[in-house]
Amino acid sequence: MNDLPKTEEEWKARLTPEQYAVLREKGTDAPFTGALLHEEHAGMFTCAACGQELFASDAKFDSGSGWPSFDQALPGSVKLVEDNSHGMHRTEVVCSNCGSHLGHLFNDGPTSTGNRFCLNSTSLQFAESDAAALAAYKEKHNNDPK
Repeated sequence: MNDLPKTEEEWKARLTPEQYAVLREKGTDAPFTGALLHEEHAGMFTCAACGQELFASDAKFDSGSGWPSFDQALPGSVKLVEDNSHGMHRTEVVCSNCGSHLGHLFNDGPTSTGNRFCLNSTSLQFAESDAAALAAYKEKHNNDPK
């Protein structure tokens, strides 16, 4: 993760055109089209640009919005940025490691957090793991004092 591109030309060389449009130019997947919308296996969702782990699979839920939705990010994995584009006031979600656009955060989630991280499938990758490994990972990182 330390060999991140420094220029947008380097990002263009690393990412597919679709990934570049979403991750670096703040584009959006069409609703109900994303490859990870219905992903239900145990594992970790990572940033498609840099590989940083972002969301555990047990934080994912079906919001009916047409985009993968999560109720909480892994600690320190994302940054929240005020977004007043397109005549709306929203909260943009970006990867804390590479600054790539992931989607938006809304406070209308159905779980106890009240959060709905509404993300683009294009901005994510998924690594399947067994439930025990995922639980051990979360236990370690939720108790990490960083």
